[in-house]
Amino acid sequence: MTSTEAPVLSAEFDEETARAEVYGLLAALLYAAPTETLYANLRVAVTESPAPGAVLEAAWGDLVGVARAASLADISDEFEALFGGFGKPEVYLFGSHYLSGFLNEKPLAALRTDLIALGLARDEAMSETEDHAAYVCEVMRFLIAGEDAAVSNLTRQREFFTRHLQPWVPAMCDAMQAYPKARFYKALAVFTQVFIDVEAQGFDLLA
Repeated sequence: MTSTEAPVLSAEFDEETARAEVYGLLAALLYAAPTETLYANLRVAVTESPAPGAVLEAAWGDLVGVARAASLADISDEFEALFGGFGKPEVYLFGSHYLSGFLNEKPLAALRTDLIALGLARDEAMSETEDHAAYVCEVMRFLIAGEDAAVSNLTRQREFFTRHLQPWVPAMCDAMQAYPKARFYKALAVFTQVFIDVEAQGFDLLA
């Protein structure tokens, strides 16, 4: 599972490193409310892209702007209101919910099969199932930044993305944006959606 101290985007990263860091950041912010360190880094993050007209720039700037305007307590309360509590949450973070309408269904079993093929398994300390949004984002980070080229390569990335993120993450983002009291996580949903669209376009070029 991901570290909650995920780095914040830097203009100094090459494209592949930047992709991996975006997935790491999404994993951290979808798994838990930001830590004090991550919150502080977000508030001072660079928002201007070195390349004019960068697709992610506006959504990233909005996310950083909301982080600068909100307190850490506000963001933590918002995380709990959207994803926490007892019983049914306002917004589900599990792929099976969006793909089948229920938790722990066939999409989770298919994901587990693919994870085994990649040599990956859920940390026993993690109570959430593997179809949690943070987990699949962390797997994508591994497939980009891992050192074993037989596993961490563009072909594996495309396969995992098209099977286990692209079919349902946009619906999760829609649900986050629809929550009336969402501010920080609404901005995160917009940024996530734009990023997923960019990833989808890039993988389409490999087809």
